[in-house]
Amino acid sequence: MTDTAPRTRRSDATRAAILRAARARFAADGYDRATIRAIAADARIDPSMVMRYYGSKEGLFAAAAEFDLHLPDLTQVPPERHGETLIRHFVRRWEADGTLVALLRAASTNPGAAERMRGIFADQLATAVARSGADPATAARRAGLVASQILGLALTRYVVRLPPVVDLDPEELAAWVGPTIQRYLTQPFPPSHASAR
Repeated sequence: MTDTAPRTRRSDATRAAILRAARARFAADGYDRATIRAIAADARIDPSMVMRYYGSKEGLFAAAAEFDLHLPDLTQVPPERHGETLIRHFVRRWEADGTLVALLRAASTNPGAAERMRGIFADQLATAVARSGADPATAARRAGLVASQILGLALTRYVVRLPPVVDLDPEELAAWVGPTIQRYLTQPFPPSHASAR
């Protein structure tokens, strides 16, 4: 019993040191240039310890990723402009923060990164949608639909880099995608199969 407590404290301290070093390194170098070896050196541990605790660079990045989407307060925006406001905001965020794109890339192959991305969108976007005046009973579904559009747009524009989507400027994206987001936020839900029976 006495042996496990010091080992647990050491393990927690090592994990915390790795995460501190990883956040600093990812912020300074970006995801692609940051290496496990450099992060381990910053944390003053052997690289094998990073792999032991986090399994891979993607797993480490998912654990280290702390994102505030800085969503606009939709209560301060006319309701008919919520969709275009969100699209403009997200395009600015994706283009300003390469680590958010790196998390999207990692989420496509790493379960930990996917969980982190789900958490970011579920917590922050669902809260913003609920505050926008959406019916609380449908706010989570609406936020999920908005997220599907935003993540799909980000994947095609910043990861796959599909030329027609990359070529659209932010105002064009707002004009094209904003109405879809608006519909997700405001259109009444169709009756569910359960209620139709």
